[in-house]
Amino acid sequence: MAWFLLFLAGLFECGWAIGLKYTDGFTRPLPTALTVISMVVSVVLLGLAVKHLPIGTAYAVWTGIGTVGTVLLGIWLLGDEASVSRLACITLIVGGIAGLKLTA
Repeated sequence: MAWFLLFLAGLFECGWAIGLKYTDGFTRPLPTALTVISMVVSVVLLGLAVKHLPIGTAYAVWTGIGTVGTVLLGIWLLGDEASVSRLACITLIVGGIAGLKLTA
């Protein structure tokens, strides 16, 4: 269950990171509210997950999921560059997340 909570926390991290773009500098109320809610949910879920997982592993996996998800959403939603080198780096991050999961 802790790994599932951590995965959800990572997804909410993606939500708030992408949400920052849509807040337009926190001038748009609805995107700002949704972004803040995503931030709180993400950190709360992380806090619940670390009750049962090593903090270093959980934090690295949380930020890894957030990083990979945000980069992919940036490519898909915002037209960010999808170069071979960026995709290769994402693959390295995914490999690191998998390695941490397997060793925890």
